Amino acid sequence: MKQMVQPLTRYETDETLRLGSAFDGYGGRVLTSFEERLATSYDSLSARLREAGDYIAANPLDTATRSLRAVADHSGLAPATFTRLAKALDYQNFEELRESMRKRLERRHSSFADRAGALQVESDTEGRSLVARSRDACVANIDGLVDALDTSRFEEIAKYLHEARRVVVLGGLGSTAIAEYAAYMGNFLGDAWTPAGRMGGSIGSAVTDLDSRDALFVITKPPFSTTSIRAAEFAHTRGAFVLVVTDTHTCPALRHASARVVVPTDSPNFFSSYVATMFFVETLMAMVAKRAGPAATERIADIETANLALGEVIGL
Repeated sequence: MKQMVQPLTRYETDETLRLGSAFDGYGGRVLTSFEERLATSYDSLSARLREAGDYIAANPLDTATRSLRAVADHSGLAPATFTRLAKALDYQNFEELRESMRKRLERRHSSFADRAGALQVESDTEGRSLVARSRDACVANIDGLVDALDTSRFEEIAKYLHEARRVVVLGGLGSTAIAEYAAYMGNFLGDAWTPAGRMGGSIGSAVTDLDSRDALFVITKPPFSTTSIRAAEFAHTRGAFVLVVTDTHTCPALRHASARVVVPTDSPNFFSSYVATMFFVETLMAMVAKRAGPAATERIADIETANLALGEVIGL
């Protein structure tokens, strides 16, 4: 089974399929985010400006917290190079670029406890209730993901998963339930789909036999599950197709990904939203089901019959 996608932009190499980058994950739409602007303009930038862009992408915390002079000294580039990059990416100046990254990092690195505390003391803003703000955030997250998705590459991911001998699905911490739901849906289509680490099961036993014929589907968001990151690295070294779904380009598992999807997770809640992630998972599984053919239809019918026979469900 083919394991690599075709080269895209500088940040979409043959080892990394990038989808859904139109949100920053907490602060709303980022069609004007640094990553999106850089990816869009990369081919038109000079070699030196590309180098500055690469540095910022690899060192977001330093960029957000250190002076322009310190960033320049650490990168080995002239301060004027970063100033020119900021203007080339339609920022007024480097300080505006840095401030946009600083706000994102402040939100992203604040603890759940801090966010919960802020939620408890805040009042409804501009007459909009928490219900209304939550609804708006969820709808905007889905709309942003749809706007950013390339349907052909979405289909290519579905093709990889459909053709894989085995698909192991892994999600730790808050992503556990979404991963198990994906595996649950996949198991209706065939016995190739397996959730890793379910009910205390060994994750090592789930991934140890993976090779180039197989796929690992990882869902992980801050705070990242170390087990998920290590599993992605393990599967990558075995040659498996690794799909990573996260909400930030700084996710450590992305370096091991064959395909990556960065989903928006903006929410007024103390916990990042999984609504767009669920939308992605359900749509992806529908695409896999379309490819599955009559054999999957027969399997689903057999499962439904067995569920009735065992009394697991009540027929309507």
